[in-house]
Amino acid sequence: MRRRPQTPTPSDRIVAGDCVAAMNALPAGCADLVFADPPYNLQLGGGLTRPDQSKVDGVDDAWDKFSDFESYDAFTRDWLSAARHALKPDGALWVIGSYHNIFRVGAILQDLGFWVLNDIVWRKTNPMPNFKGTRFTNAHETLIWAAKSQKSKYTFHYDAMKMLNDDLQMRSDWTLPLCTGAERLKGEDGKKVHPTQKPEALLHRVLLATTNPGDLVIDPFFGTGTTGAAAKRLGRHFIGMERDETYIRAAEERLKMIAPGAPEDLKITRSRKEEPRVPFGQVVEAGFIHPGDTLVSPDGKRRARVRPDGSLSFGDQTGSIHRMGAAAMGATACNGWTYWHIETDNGRAPIDLFRREIRLTL
Repeated sequence: MRRRPQTPTPSDRIVAGDCVAAMNALPAGCADLVFADPPYNLQLGGGLTRPDQSKVDGVDDAWDKFSDFESYDAFTRDWLSAARHALKPDGALWVIGSYHNIFRVGAILQDLGFWVLNDIVWRKTNPMPNFKGTRFTNAHETLIWAAKSQKSKYTFHYDAMKMLNDDLQMRSDWTLPLCTGAERLKGEDGKKVHPTQKPEALLHRVLLATTNPGDLVIDPFFGTGTTGAAAKRLGRHFIGMERDETYIRAAEERLKMIAPGAPEDLKITRSRKEEPRVPFGQVVEAGFIHPGDTLVSPDGKRRARVRPDGSLSFGDQTGSIHRMGAAAMGATACNGWTYWHIETDNGRAPIDLFRREIRLTL
C-alpha cells in the first residue's frame, strides 16, 4: 500500500495566539529547528532607578510574570513538549535565558528527552550596569543547544562557523552587542516596541550553524520577528507564534522590508563530513593512480605499492590506505588520504588531491 505524500506545512507566517496550541496543531515532525526566547520570569521587586533617579526601562510586562516557580515550570514543560511534537527526529532546539530561568528550563528539557549539545554564553559588549551596586553586572545570557534525542543526527556546519570566526574554531562564548540603534524597533512615541528584542546577528549565527537553506524554523515567542528576519535573509522558512498584536504588527512591517536571500548567495563552507564519500579504488579506476604505482610517506621514507582493487601492499602486509598508513606509522589509526603521497614532476603531493578532483564531478 502506497503512502500518501505529506502536505507541506504552510510556512513564512505568524500565528496569532498561544504557542502551545499552535505547535500542537502542526503536523508531528515538521520542523527542523525551534528557537525559543521565552519569558525569563525576572521576578523584579519594584522599579529600578539610575543614580540620577531616572527610571530604567526594564521588563515589567504581564507576559513575564508568574505567580511562583511551580507555575513557571508547568508553562515551560507545556511549550517544550509542544516543541518536541513539532520537531523532526533529527531536529534541534535553541533556548535563550538568564540566570532567572535558564537552569529550570535546562532541567525540564533534559527530563523531556532532549540531549544537550552545548551551552553558549552570549557576552554582551554593552550590558546594562548594576545601578544598585549590590551584585556583579549581569553581562551575559545563556543559550542551550539541544538535539531532540541522543540519537538525533543534528545539523552543524562546523567549517562555516570556523570561517565566520576568521578561520579559528568557533568557541562557546559569543561576544555580540545588544540590539541598539537603527535595528531596535521603536513606536511612534519613540519608545522601543519590545523590551527584549534580540540582535539579528545572534540569530544569524544560530541559523547559519544549525540549519540548511529550505529548513523550517519555529519560534514560539516571535516578538518583533528577529528569527523570521534572519531566516528570510538566509533562505530558511519560519513559523512564528505570538499573542501580542502590537508585536505582530511590528514584525509584519519588519519582514516586508527584507528581501529573501538568493539560492546562489546562500552557499557556505561545507564540512568534509558532508562531502560525498570517495573510496580510494575510485581514484584507481579513474586513472589518477595506476596499479603498481608507489605511494610514499610524507617524509618519503616509507613506501607502499598500489594494487588493482585499491588496496596497498606494505612489506608483507596488505590492506586499505588507512590500515597500511597506520602500519607504516606504527599507530592504531591513520587518515590514508593525507598520509600517503605520490611523487610528481613538481614534487611530492598527497593523494587527497585526486579525491578532490573526483568530488568536483559528483
